[in-house]
Order: sequence, then structure tokens, then C-alpha cells
Amino acid sequence: MEQEKVSLSAVVKAKGLTKAFRDCLAVDAIDFSVFKEECFGFLGPNGAGKTTTVRMVSCFIEPSSGYLEVLGREAQKEPRLIKARIGVCQQENNLDPDLTVEDNLRVFARYFDIVGKDAKARCEELLHFVGLYQKRKSAIDELSGGMKRRLMIARSLVNSPDLLILDEPTTGLDPQARHQVWESVMRLKKEGTTVVLTTHYMDEAAHLCDRIVIMDKGKIIVSGSPKELIRQAVTSHVIEIYSGSPGIEGYLKDKGLAYEKTLTHFFVYSQHGPQAFEEISSKFGHGISTLRMANLEDVFLKLTGRELRE
Repeated sequence: MEQEKVSLSAVVKAKGLTKAFRDCLAVDAIDFSVFKEECFGFLGPNGAGKTTTVRMVSCFIEPSSGYLEVLGREAQKEPRLIKARIGVCQQENNLDPDLTVEDNLRVFARYFDIVGKDAKARCEELLHFVGLYQKRKSAIDELSGGMKRRLMIARSLVNSPDLLILDEPTTGLDPQARHQVWESVMRLKKEGTTVVLTTHYMDEAAHLCDRIVIMDKGKIIVSGSPKELIRQAVTSHVIEIYSGSPGIEGYLKDKGLAYEKTLTHFFVYSQHGPQAFEEISSKFGHGISTLRMANLEDVFLKLTGRELRE
């Protein structure tokens, strides 16, 4: 009975979902489900497959193999019906610079047969929602980066979608603009919208997502809530040691402490962080280390590595 409830509440279901481009296997037989009224996040380094995955969910590209169901319909068979019920906010800003803020929404509404008074009312509602009503007659070039992203989100909501897909919605924004976008997403969640999100910002994922998957090389390597993943992968505390001294590494090994080593740092993961921190500080000096709570970025770097991806 419980399994039946889970199945009925799944907005997106994927089994063995695969996408290959010539000799590149971008997404490699992944399984996941997105449930109603949650924010579900895809994280991963460049080339991990997360954007390819959400493009399949949005029916922008077809899977090579596997099964994908969105809003109760099979993506390979009914993509047009799915597209009518979803909203997509892409990474790239593709607003029309020749139209005003309001007209960008009204023209887009026509694609969903929303015209006349209905279109005007819907556009006004959305401009109030994203805080751009006072800018409705402005040209696109007059908007800040944050305003453009909020307008992109408003445009993706024109058809009152059951599922909203946000592909790196705050890339390049300053902290104030990012938080404004976050507030919009949180309000949508409260109103019952299901959200699928990709992001490179770990704090964004931790703040917005109920559950996340971390992808690498086309596969899902871990899934769960942000708190669960932090607890499972890195425990509660991290000690950052600003030294590559061999003596420190020998000490960490003798104490049986879990750690990662870079050229200049040690990252020590411990459930007994304050005690381990005091012992390290007493032995090697108080100025070479700091103690902090573990976060999602620690999980991400531990599981996918610290090397730069192109």
C-alpha cells in the first residue's frame, strides 16, 4: 500500500534513463523519482550529466533508452502534452530585447493559447509575484541581472505549470539577487509547485531542496536530503588544518581520524569535532586550524574530488 502511495505521488519517474551522444555516454542508466510539492536538486561537476537529465525531463531531448514518466505520461510518447504542463527556466537568458518586460510575458503566453484579458491578468499577477510590476514598461536592457532571472522565472510560470524546472537559475548573480530568486522559489513551493533544480551552489541546494542527487560521470552516486548526506558522508564537524606538515598526517593516522589531504591543507571529519580540535591545537598550535560544522560542499568535494573539471 505504501509503495502504491509513493508511485501515485511521483511527478517524475525514471528507470534506467540513458542518453548517449555519439561516443559520449552523458547519462548512464539512472533511476530517480521526484515527488509532488518537493524541490528536487541535481548536483554535480561540469559534465556530470545533470543538465542533460533535466533536458530529458523537460522533453527538450529524447532519451536513448530507459523509461521516463513525467506528470503521469511517458516522455517518449507524449512530449507535447507534457510540455503544456511544465515550466522551464533555462540557464541562458533568452528574453526578447525588442520587447518590454510585460510584452515578453504576453507574447510567451500565446504559445499556451492565453490571450486577451486572461493574458493581461496572468502577466500582472506574475509581475507582482516576482516584484517587477513597476518595471513592466521597461526595456530588457534596463534590467539588472537579478531582474532578468526573476523575469525568466515569471515567464516559465505563465501556463501555471504543475512542474517547474530551474536549470542553474542564479548563476552569475550577486548575493542579494540570488536571495530574491530563492524567495520566489520558496513561495512557489509553499503554493504547491513541484520544482526540479540544477545548481553549482551548495548553499542554494541546502536552502531550497528537500532531496538531492549528486551525479558524476553520468551516474547518480548518492541521494537523500541535504542533512542525511552530510551526516552519512562527512559526519557533523570539519577541522581545516592550514598546513601540509608530514607530522600532522602521521598524527591523524595514529588517531584513526578520517581526513582528506591537499597540497596545503588537511580536512578532518569527526563526530567529536571540538575534542579533536582541542587536541590538534594543543599539539600543533592554535593558529593553524579552524573548527566548523560540516556542510553540503564538504559532501560534494569528498564524493566528486577537488580537481578542476573543464
